Amino acid sequence: MKHTPSRKRWMLGAVLASLALFLTACAAPVTQQAEEPAQPAAQATAEAEQTNESIGAYQVITAQKAKQIMDNEPDVIIVDVREAYEYNEGHVPNALLLPLGDIEKLAATTLPDKDATLLVYCRSGARSQVGSRTLLKLGYTSVLDFGGIIDWPYDVVQ
Repeated sequence: MKHTPSRKRWMLGAVLASLALFLTACAAPVTQQAEEPAQPAAQATAEAEQTNESIGAYQVITAQKAKQIMDNEPDVIIVDVREAYEYNEGHVPNALLLPLGDIEKLAATTLPDKDATLLVYCRSGARSQVGSRTLLKLGYTSVLDFGGIIDWPYDVVQ
């Protein structure tokens, strides 16, 4: 059977139409997912808040709020979760060094009162979040994360 140019065009058109239909059908679920509201993220946030409540009070506060607490609550404990060399380069006055990698091993002896208010910080805020959550899992009940020393506008001990 001989293929004429119009028949070849028709076959090519049919193949392209089938391909377009196939690609459109495969892409439809992705488009629908992108248009749906971000409900799973909201659910994850709610679950995280419930988890925090069940293991203690975890809260992120500003450096200004941390300073206010330091000035008004003499029993507050300031916890620096950086490494010793970072602590020695400069730290918040009266801060205890409790490196993130040693928290589980040293917390019980360094921080014997699990109901004390703890103000936790690091360099930029990432380790303070991990450290705060670790302290909560260890049974500490009042943990306030004030982020990183890079955002600390007050005096630093060097």
